[in-house]
Amino acid sequence: MVKPRNVSSTLEVRDLNVYYGQSHALQGVNLTLQSGVLSVVGRNGMGKTTLCKSIMGLVPTSSGSITFNGQHISGLSSAEIARLGIGYVPQGRRLWKSLTVDEHLKLVATKGGAWTPERIYSVFPRLAERKTNGGAQLSGGEQQMLAIGRALLLNPKLLVMDEPTEGLAPVIVNQVAEMLVRLGQEGDIDVLVIEQNIGVACFVADQVAIMVNGKVNRIIDAALLSADRDLQQALLGVGRHAHDETPDNIESSGRPSETAPQAATRIYVSNPKVPNRWSPAVPVSLIVQSARTVTPVAASCGTAPAPMVASRGGVVYVCGTLDSKGDELRYMRDIVKAEGVRVALVDLSTSGKPSGADISPAAVAGFHPRGASGVFTGDRGTAVAGMTIAFERWMKSRTDVAGLLAAGGSGGTAIVAPAFRVPPVGVPKVIVSTVASGNTAQYVGAADITMMHSVADVQGINSITREVLGNAANAVVGMAKARQAPKPAVDRPAVGLTMFGVTTPCVQAVTGQLGADFDCLVFHA
Repeated sequence: MVKPRNVSSTLEVRDLNVYYGQSHALQGVNLTLQSGVLSVVGRNGMGKTTLCKSIMGLVPTSSGSITFNGQHISGLSSAEIARLGIGYVPQGRRLWKSLTVDEHLKLVATKGGAWTPERIYSVFPRLAERKTNGGAQLSGGEQQMLAIGRALLLNPKLLVMDEPTEGLAPVIVNQVAEMLVRLGQEGDIDVLVIEQNIGVACFVADQVAIMVNGKVNRIIDAALLSADRDLQQALLGVGRHAHDETPDNIESSGRPSETAPQAATRIYVSNPKVPNRWSPAVPVSLIVQSARTVTPVAASCGTAPAPMVASRGGVVYVCGTLDSKGDELRYMRDIVKAEGVRVALVDLSTSGKPSGADISPAAVAGFHPRGASGVFTGDRGTAVAGMTIAFERWMKSRTDVAGLLAAGGSGGTAIVAPAFRVPPVGVPKVIVSTVASGNTAQYVGAADITMMHSVADVQGINSITREVLGNAANAVVGMAKARQAPKPAVDRPAVGLTMFGVTTPCVQAVTGQLGADFDCLVFHA
C-alpha cells in the first residue's frame, strides 16, 4: 500500500545523530516508512535499538529530525509521542511483575478500538490460558506475546517493534509474522519492525533496511535478500537462521545425503575496498553483477535415489473439527507425513475444547472480522457460520499451501468448502464427505475441488473408512509431489470460450486458428 503523493509519510527520519557520551551511535540515519510494514535488520551493536528509542523519545537526539504523519516529534516526551499514536514493543518486554496478564491488558485497553483484550487472546491463545498469572510467572515467549498485545491495545497508527519474535516458539513466530502481514494489508496500523530473524523480516515487508555502523547502509528488496543466502552473508555476515536450520543435504531420514547434487556457488564481494564509517554504500546491483560463480565437479556419477518432496515446497493442511473427527483427521495426517510431505493439522472445532492441532481453533477464529468473539458465540449455528468466515480469511493469508485435505459430514464440509475454493486451480483439494453422493455444486462451485464419498459415515476408523480416507490422503500426496516437478511456462495471453453441443465444431475451428498465439480456455456453457 502506497499513500497518495499529497499525503505525508507515516515516519520520516532525516540526518539523525545520537551520542552515548563520546560514542557516536547513530550517524546521519535516513529512513522513510511511507505506509505498510518496513523491516530493519543488522548485526548486534549497529544502532537498531537506539533508532527505536530515538523515535519514542527515550534517548535525546543531537541533530536531525523525526517526523510522524507530518508532525515533528523530536524533543517530545515519550508520553506525548505515545498519545500521538505510536505504540512501542521494547526489547526486554518491560512488564510489571505484580500485575496479571489480564490486568496488563485491561490497563491499556481503549474503548471503541479494533484491538480488544478478547482479540489479543484469540491471536495468542496461550495468554488466555495464563490470564491470571503475574508478569514474573510467564516464560520469555509468553512475556513477548504480552508485550505485543499491550502495544496493540493502544490501537496505534504506527507500531515500533524491537525484535518482536525474540524468544518465541516457531509456531508463535509464524502467528506474529502473519499478524504483521495482516496489519500491513489492512492499512490501519503501519509497522516498523526491528528484527534479527531474516526470514521474518523478509516475509512481513517488501523492503528491508540494513543498518551498518550506525547508518542505514541500504534498502533492499525483501524477495532478493530472502532468496539469496550468499547475499545475506555478504551484506550482514549471517548464516542460517531460526526459520531454516536444516542443512540442504539432510534428507527426511536425518542422515546426510551422499548423492545430493552440488549446485553452483555464487561468491559475492560486498566491499572491494576495506570500508570505514565514511565509505559510501556499494549498490546492490553492482554486488550481484560482480558475483563469481564456481561450479564443483561431481564426485561420482552413481544413480541417486528418488528424492522426497522438498520441505520448501509448501504444506499439506489437513482440516476439520478435531472434537468430533479427530481420529479420522489424524489418520490421514499420519499417512501424508509418512510419505515425507510437510503436513499440518488445522482444528476448526467450535466447542472450545483443548486442541492438540498445529493450528488451533483460536488461531483461525482470530481472522474473523470481530475476532474470536465472532466465532465462539455459544450457539452452534452462529459459531459454525463464524468459523466458516474465519477459515476462509485464514486461507487467504496463506502462501505455503501445497495441498488441502478434509473429512467430515454436512457441517464439516460446509465449514471447509469456501476456504478450499480460495487457492488457485491446480492446488490439490480433496474433501471426504457424506454429502459427496448428492448435489455438490454449493461446495465445489467453480473450483477444482475433488469430493470423495465416504460411503460410511465419517465416524471412527473401520474397514470402509480406512480404505476411503487412506485413498484420499495418498491422492493428495501424489498430487502434491507431482506439482513439485517443473512445468513449462505459458506465456500466451488467455482467451475464454464457451461451448455447448452444436457449437462444438465452431469452437474447435476457432481454437485451431488461435491456438498458436493464444491459450484457449474452453468452458462448458
